Amino acid sequence: MEWLVDKYMLEALKEAEKARKLDEVPIGAIIVKNGEIISRGHNMREKCQNAIKHAEIIAIDKACKKLKSWRLNDCEIYVTLEPCPMCMGAIINSRMKKVIYGATDTEGGCCGGRYDIRVCCSHTVEVEGGVFENDCRKILQDYFALKRKIKKGEKNADNSRSW
Repeated sequence: MEWLVDKYMLEALKEAEKARKLDEVPIGAIIVKNGEIISRGHNMREKCQNAIKHAEIIAIDKACKKLKSWRLNDCEIYVTLEPCPMCMGAIINSRMKKVIYGATDTEGGCCGGRYDIRVCCSHTVEVEGGVFENDCRKILQDYFALKRKIKKGEKNADNSRSW
């Protein structure tokens, strides 16, 4: 069974890579029901200029449309970064069975850290973290390191102008 978890997280990482190629924060998600991937999503906030276009929200929306129901009972979501409060709220409200995430988000994650919103909800969602954690963290770290390098280069370019 562990190999299936690994297989699905690798699929979520493929979604994160799609986001990275679009110059989006590289987070990917997939939703699985009865051993079948029923939806996929990756961050699209910049492209869509929409604050709620997180990987999880996109995947949940697609899964609801596919199943023709807002109830995603017996579904599991695999996401490369611990869900934020908005995404965790959507996961809980869609009645998902389980969240499996890669990297822990110490700033904004809410699956057990300082913002565990599960304690105030009637629906219980199982949580498993740390799956392919290093790979999931690395794609994010590499993305933000490149962003900082580009930003630093722009500052240096601005300082080198002669007026």
